[in-house]
Amino acid sequence: MPEFLIERTSPARPEAAALIARHVALMAAQSPEESCHVLDGGGLDTPDVAFFLIRDGGVPVGMGALRTLPDGAMELKSMHTVAEARGTGAGRAMLEFLLDHARAQGARGVYLETGSTEDFRPARTLYERYGFVECGPFDDYAEDPWSTFMHLDLRTAA
Repeated sequence: MPEFLIERTSPARPEAAALIARHVALMAAQSPEESCHVLDGGGLDTPDVAFFLIRDGGVPVGMGALRTLPDGAMELKSMHTVAEARGTGAGRAMLEFLLDHARAQGARGVYLETGSTEDFRPARTLYERYGFVECGPFDDYAEDPWSTFMHLDLRTAA
């Protein structure tokens, strides 16, 4: 069993920046530019975003972030596990950590936007297992056939 360590860090740190660049490249390859909502390091390095790395044996294997929304909810951003670590539980560990963090911050819910294509099915399945349900666009998003919007009400979720 892997022993994961999750820590808040700066997206500007070299190991975080390398993981972000890898994630941005993957998202750009899977979605048209106008439908690609991934944040680069600068977009993740703002006061309203908490950015985290997950490590296995000291090696970064994934990342995740939460952005505070104006209405008291949070948005899950940049959930990514490197291909070599998929299936190890790193994604589940990061998601559980982020949901616990959102609860500790008093968020009433967590929203996310992910892709609607087959490439994103594993991500959507993971979110559904944790109680996320599809919803309409939130915050500044608009309807987009390439996007799936999801929400988890933390007031009712276990």
